[in-house]
Amino acid sequence: MKTYIKYIIPTLIIGAVCFASCKKLDLDPPGKLSTTIFWKTEADANLALTGLYGTLYATGDVYHNGPFWWDNFSDNSYSQHNLGGAQDALISGLSPNSGNFASSVYSASYVAIAATNTFLANIGKAISGEKLKNYKGEAFFLRAFNYFWLAQTYGNIPLVTEDPLSISFKSTREKSPRADILKQIQQDLDSAIAYLPNVKFNNGHAVKATAMGYKVRALLFEKRYPEAAAMAKTIITDGLFSLNSSYPGNFYKPDQRSSPEIMFSVQFQAPAIKHPRALDVFLIGPGWKDVQGTQDLINEYETGDPRKTMTFFFPGDTRTQGWPYTTTVATPGVNEWVNGFYPAKKWVDPKLTDPSESVIGDQDYVLLRYADIKLMYAEAQNEATGPDASVYKEVNEVRARPGVNMPPLPAGLNQADMRERIRHERRVELALEGSRYFDLRRWGIAKQKLNGFVQNPLTPNVKTIYKDNYEFWPIPQTEIDRNAPVLQQNLDY
Repeated sequence: MKTYIKYIIPTLIIGAVCFASCKKLDLDPPGKLSTTIFWKTEADANLALTGLYGTLYATGDVYHNGPFWWDNFSDNSYSQHNLGGAQDALISGLSPNSGNFASSVYSASYVAIAATNTFLANIGKAISGEKLKNYKGEAFFLRAFNYFWLAQTYGNIPLVTEDPLSISFKSTREKSPRADILKQIQQDLDSAIAYLPNVKFNNGHAVKATAMGYKVRALLFEKRYPEAAAMAKTIITDGLFSLNSSYPGNFYKPDQRSSPEIMFSVQFQAPAIKHPRALDVFLIGPGWKDVQGTQDLINEYETGDPRKTMTFFFPGDTRTQGWPYTTTVATPGVNEWVNGFYPAKKWVDPKLTDPSESVIGDQDYVLLRYADIKLMYAEAQNEATGPDASVYKEVNEVRARPGVNMPPLPAGLNQADMRERIRHERRVELALEGSRYFDLRRWGIAKQKLNGFVQNPLTPNVKTIYKDNYEFWPIPQTEIDRNAPVLQQNLDY
């Protein structure tokens, strides 16, 4: 199969390289002229790098790099206003005409990839030496980051590594199998690991451990368990990161910026860089409450696990429990709190009082935490060799975090029992952080868990849909139409 590779003309606008990918043009783009006046100085390089990171930010209110939205596609939470298209996907099913994330992940990822390809093709004209290595390392990481979105979501996709300005807009290209995309991801991550500084993450720029952490994710996705365990163990042994003594502090300012646990995040800083609409408004504001936990997730928490009340609000909560409204007590069925669900507390600023649409939000979107590394190590090592002492150690340390203080796992678990314990721990530790949907898919149990799932026990006749072909999301119909007949839809759509 072949597909046209199409890009809107790349341009440089006030410190950002802006790229897009959607239209077929008959003429080579006049934007090629930009390479004759740009890529001359270190300032150009800095502007271009800023542009690459700019692709991580939302162009609208809801964006796929907001991890909390993805839990609404799973059995963890519910979006009553269909944010990201989650409720449509679960109740009506996925189709080539599905909007929201079903199409925007595809287009936004290729925008970022196009920007990165141009950056890598030209950055050596503007800088050299150690800075060149570091900047290329960041670009290799960001390209792998975006290709991983595409690989785990859509599967077989066009693989493009050339500068889009060097490709004729009339050219065609075969779809590459997911295995080839994953191979490119591993190569890019290896380059990023080689070039990035081995320091703590603190200013929004990817570091060596960021790339290593995403390599662990990609290796787990491929079920390359010994390699995943070895890479995760290297991160742990290096000792640059540790568990935050405050679990909630990973999810709001100012605590996020001093957390020793955060390994990659999309960083905001109001008023200059703020959420298009405050996350607090979406989560707990009047008229929204759009990430509400399911009873199924609430039941997953062990008795006495404080992460439950750190993650969700419950009936009767007051300001003492962090309820942000000063004149009301938390009450189901009132002000968009849907009976049978539980509003999100994780990510909500505890200093917030009486939220309204005027609230300005700038919580960083945390995409990788050290706790995840420890749990991924435990999973990979258990699958590779069984539940040895190191597997217990990593899981128990996550459970024993100050403020959580859950008891250690019972001794004598077999591999299957430990597998279930690790899956449980991932669900409660990483709730509302975007991992659950993709965990279910890579474990091969998404259909078992999501097809016929009752989101709300008070409406048992409303059940979700998950079909076998959803393992590969449909390519957006707009892309098929623009490239007919060479671009073929994924199977069974």
